[in-house]
Amino acid sequence: MDLIDDPAPGQNTPEYSVSEISGAVKRTLEGEFGRIRVRGEVGRVFTARSGHLYYDIKDDRSVLACTTWKGQISQLSVVPEEGLEVIVTGRLTAFGAQSKYNLNVEEVAVAGQGALMALLERRKKQLAAEGLFDAARKRKLPFLPEIIGVITSPQGAVIRDILHRLRDRFPRKVLIWPVAVQGANCAPEVARAIEGFNRLTPGGAMPRPDLLIVARGGGSVEDLWGFNEEIVARAAAASAIPLISAVGHETDTTLIDFVSDMRAPTPTAAAELAVPVRVDLIAWADSMGARLVRAASVGVRLRQQRLADLSRALPRKESLLDTARQRFDRTADRLDGALTTGVQRRRLHVSEIAGSLRPGLLNRMIAAQRNAFQSRARSLRPAQLQTRLSAERDALARLARRLSIAASAQHQHRVTALASADRMLATLGYQATLARGYAVVRSGGDLVTTRADAARHATLEIEFADGQIDVAQTGARTVRKPKAEPPPGGQGTLF
Repeated sequence: MDLIDDPAPGQNTPEYSVSEISGAVKRTLEGEFGRIRVRGEVGRVFTARSGHLYYDIKDDRSVLACTTWKGQISQLSVVPEEGLEVIVTGRLTAFGAQSKYNLNVEEVAVAGQGALMALLERRKKQLAAEGLFDAARKRKLPFLPEIIGVITSPQGAVIRDILHRLRDRFPRKVLIWPVAVQGANCAPEVARAIEGFNRLTPGGAMPRPDLLIVARGGGSVEDLWGFNEEIVARAAAASAIPLISAVGHETDTTLIDFVSDMRAPTPTAAAELAVPVRVDLIAWADSMGARLVRAASVGVRLRQQRLADLSRALPRKESLLDTARQRFDRTADRLDGALTTGVQRRRLHVSEIAGSLRPGLLNRMIAAQRNAFQSRARSLRPAQLQTRLSAERDALARLARRLSIAASAQHQHRVTALASADRMLATLGYQATLARGYAVVRSGGDLVTTRADAARHATLEIEFADGQIDVAQTGARTVRKPKAEPPPGGQGTLF
């Protein structure tokens, strides 16, 4: 009888390949746990270039690796941030290639309102440190905007309240950008709406608003959380258009309230801040007009009274001429006697002078003057005068020659300069351009430089290098010879 050795202990245990045991562990984990919820603090957070989100959930003793695929991120109501206490929901699975397991997270919720407030405080401190809350960077709201952009949900009472209040106070054009006001899509849609309004062109087909209102009704902290997201706060801070935040009720506060240019306690209050009351403006304008009329009337009356006071201090117009009239009458009465007396006095003076004149005295005076003339004539010598005249004539001839030489040189210089200027004119003038194949279009002597300008004229004058033609709307042409140009270097008239 042959003895058979007993098998070694443990040799009856089934054998598994690595892939089989990895698959068995994966099936066990997924079958045993399925969809679970885990509470913990978010550890490191990493976003891969593929768009997938990797992070850890930990407590004081253990760490659980979590993954949210790229397509699932947009469905998260809260994006995990390091240090935030959350409750994650997902499916536990294993990654056999590395003998690891992790949680595929489909939903993230903040673990209690206290954690939300702590996250909000951290964000507030971060944005405040960057200066986004500074009052110096906030812009003044326009007094009366032409176009108001409203970012809110198209359904609900908020938009109706805003439109109703604007219509009551001062009707304005309103552009509505519909967005989700809660949930995962709230923050990205609001941020895109603010950026979209800012990218519009002023005066374009879709005009750019002069003022933005971001509005939402009241709700819980979780409902308003989309307006606490950093992407919304930064978009509001970067807006070049003044922005009013009207999120929640008066007691609700979100991050967008701190970075906006003005916070309104309610959406209705935002509409009141956006525009003045039209009736009040009309009443104010009427009161200012009445004050202007009263001021003008009072001013006219005061000036009339002042003029009357001054006129009483002036003499009567009749009395202004009385003295001059009397003086004229007295002078006219004395005029006849004064003329007679003057003539008699002058006649007497002439008689006195004529009595002293005698023919002998006149002859002696003439003889004395003749002797003086002859004495002066004898002192004059013709030879000296001729010598001096010859010297002066030679000097005059020399000056004439110098003047002729200088005039000739100056004339030649100016002729040379004029010829140079004429050559430069020919080089820079448009006639040289015409010789290269261009033409000048005029209408009534005025240049025509555009097709639209040419269409407005019935007749056009086209100048070529070799002549000018007139072109009418019917296509008829009239050829005219070019104007004669002055010879180079010569004088001419340029028309």
